[in-house]
Amino acid sequence: MNLNWKATLASIAMSACSLPAFADVTVSDAWIRSTVPGQKVAAAFMRIVSTYDTALMEVTSPSAKFIEIHEMTKEGNVMKMKAIDRLPVPAEKPVELTPTGYHMMLFELKAPLNAGDKVPLTLMFENRGGRRLFVDVEAAVLPLGAEAAPPKP
Repeated sequence: MNLNWKATLASIAMSACSLPAFADVTVSDAWIRSTVPGQKVAAAFMRIVSTYDTALMEVTSPSAKFIEIHEMTKEGNVMKMKAIDRLPVPAEKPVELTPTGYHMMLFELKAPLNAGDKVPLTLMFENRGGRRLFVDVEAAVLPLGAEAAPPKP
């Protein structure tokens, strides 16, 4: 009986070791441009790094009715923006969300965004096994003409 217990424990330990760990996701330099009166849409930008392959699947915020993940593509001489269902985040390869590439669009803003404000965002990531990870971020609202998040001190 004692041997069976040890064999079972060893089997459980081996199974646990073979399960993939969930991604450790780091989000940095999150920012949004301020809005003008009556503006109901804004874009969010940031840098995402993960220790394992994962994908950004959804973003929510109490500041907007809904948020879409977008990509910019160039067709001829025209830049086009379209929503995507998921944004792959390969292991150890930073994904930059920028004004000219991937970004998030916040729709139906609930209030104007003023320089100096912070906008809470919850990013939902999912790995290949279907496990989900939620990361809370505060995006700094920068002046209207801003092109990038200011460097950290």
